[in-house]
Amino acid sequence: MSTPQEQTLPNVNSGLPAGKMPELRVMPAPSDANVYGDVFGGWIMSQVDIAGSLPATRRANGRVATVAVNSFLFKQPVFVGDLLSFYADIVKVGNTSITVKVEVYAERNRLQAVTVKVTEALLTYVATGPDRKPRPVPPIESLLNN
Repeated sequence: MSTPQEQTLPNVNSGLPAGKMPELRVMPAPSDANVYGDVFGGWIMSQVDIAGSLPATRRANGRVATVAVNSFLFKQPVFVGDLLSFYADIVKVGNTSITVKVEVYAERNRLQAVTVKVTEALLTYVATGPDRKPRPVPPIESLLNN
């Protein structure tokens, strides 16, 4: 019987996105997986939400709340021992909302440097004030002047 790391998987590339820094890197533990060693989708979703909130928080210059998961695609399974890298890019800014695309890559067989894109998602966050009510996203110019 082969282990998940020995199986041939489609969509394998030779590395992580060039010229980009991940928002988050994490390795799932056995407690994050089912009895077969597959990491729970809900655990991955929570990590994607954290990674997506980081650029949204910076752009909003403060608190944000997740208001929508617009799309979520699990392209490959994730296994205990995979080193996950979460890349997040803002794709749209509205009056109070910020939409972020998150892509997740798993480094497997790290001695052989196998990298697989495992998940991609599109999430929308809303900027909120201290009262947790929606507030306008500040213009980019005001963030650059601070």
